[in-house]
Amino acid sequence: MSKPINVAIVGASGYTGLELLKILNYHPMFNITFIGTSEGKEEVDVMHPSLLGIMKADVQKSDAKKIADAAELAFLALPHKTAMGFAKELIALGVKVVDLSADYRLSKEVYEAHYCPHEDPENLKNAVYGLPELYRSKIPQASLVANPGCYPTATLLGLVPFLPHIEPNSPIIVDAKSGVSGAGKKPNPTTQFVNVNENMFAYNPLTHRHAPEIKEQVKIQSNKEFEVCFVPQLIASTRGMLVSIYVQLQNVINPLEILEKFYENDPFVRIRTAPVTLKSTIGTHFCDIFAKTQGKTLFISTSIDNLLRGASSQAVANANLMYGFDEDMGIPTLSYVP
Repeated sequence: MSKPINVAIVGASGYTGLELLKILNYHPMFNITFIGTSEGKEEVDVMHPSLLGIMKADVQKSDAKKIADAAELAFLALPHKTAMGFAKELIALGVKVVDLSADYRLSKEVYEAHYCPHEDPENLKNAVYGLPELYRSKIPQASLVANPGCYPTATLLGLVPFLPHIEPNSPIIVDAKSGVSGAGKKPNPTTQFVNVNENMFAYNPLTHRHAPEIKEQVKIQSNKEFEVCFVPQLIASTRGMLVSIYVQLQNVINPLEILEKFYENDPFVRIRTAPVTLKSTIGTHFCDIFAKTQGKTLFISTSIDNLLRGASSQAVANANLMYGFDEDMGIPTLSYVP
């Protein structure tokens, strides 16, 4: 067996950072040698009390040179803009990067239209989009993987198999419901218990910046322009994501047969014969997909864990591929049921 790879987790204080710590602590080939935050100066089990008795390590102030001295691979669980600054430095120092932000997931033009000026266009050109089912052949050669987030992951996995069958001039309608943890750990009036409990609401409908990412990937996969109408909604759940997609077809199809054929070699996509649920995927790396037609109208439903398949476990699966390990090494598969 190959020798273990030393890895760093940068931005370890958030929910995705915690999930990375939990997965990598038991990974047989990745050895955590650097845990970083913007401030550092605390113990990991103080920062995340759930790790008491599980993990004992110092949390350091994130510094690219220190990371490069300690690790050969870095997971960046950082906000957009902050991530590209670290990635640029780390890659120059010979460190491979899996970036969980949006900084390398879009073309420069689309990114700057919806985020901010891009500070690292050179590495942006070489980044590989980290959705293994679509880019598995390219990820092993990458030094920088742009790990897609929860909304694009759950949408694209459900939608892409059907792109050849969609009526070209019809819109793709995406209704996406997420647990509150997708909003991050930082306190926010919108995600306070009194606002979320027994409540549900759309936010940034038709203007959310993940819509351009989905649209751009759809064009890459189909070589066609589609209008994407994307509406995210917050639900009274800690974690999990349920995405409903509605499209018009060019002809009548058998959707389950198409899904089974498209994903026949993808162990982390499960095709369901009944509508998917949050509970079946929470705590796992699986994406469950169900699809049904009514004439030429197609309904697609997908379920993922927003913090795992939509962030941290997908980052580890990408890292496995980058180093030639089995894609499923160390990946969580048992759902939190009941």
